[in-house]
Amino acid sequence: MTSPKELKQHFRKEALARRDKLDPVWRIEQALHIAETLSAGIAVEPGQVVSGYWPMRSEVDVRPLLYSLAERRARLCLPAILDKTTMVFRELVRGAPLVAMGFGTFGPDATAEVLDPAVMLVPLAAFDARGHRIGYGGGFYDRAIERLLDAGKPPHLIGIAFDCQEVERVPEEPHDVMLAEILTESGLRRFPPRP
Repeated sequence: MTSPKELKQHFRKEALARRDKLDPVWRIEQALHIAETLSAGIAVEPGQVVSGYWPMRSEVDVRPLLYSLAERRARLCLPAILDKTTMVFRELVRGAPLVAMGFGTFGPDATAEVLDPAVMLVPLAAFDARGHRIGYGGGFYDRAIERLLDAGKPPHLIGIAFDCQEVERVPEEPHDVMLAEILTESGLRRFPPRP
């Protein structure tokens, strides 16, 4: 019998292979379209903290969306991996230095303020129609979200992906966190809260 972890590895590999095959110019155009869709559909108050991410490989590039949110005076932050288990979110300020964070990504250096995001744009490898996600296997987002929940600061989670990353059904594990919304090039999908 195949374990949930093995199934996730299989779905992750297949979904990322599909994503990697997308035309790079098309991905850029869709990133701009996604930015317009979410910018129009998300309520962000001035000063509200929103975490994004620096795209790696063929991920949806959320930088146009972050720029749009900055124009609306959101406070932006990017993930910083501190060790093998801990990820925090450092404030992204125009003109501040960015440093390599590993995995081909960049983020603010250690002098940047650590923030607790109220809204998280969450990268993912695969997702299903119920709002379940498969990450990259390191568990960094799961642990960061759990830390925020334990502190009484539940973030609004928006998964960011391309339609080709959808799988039939993500196997569930106890530590998994369901997304409130997933945004792809075909639009924003909202999911009811888990009981």
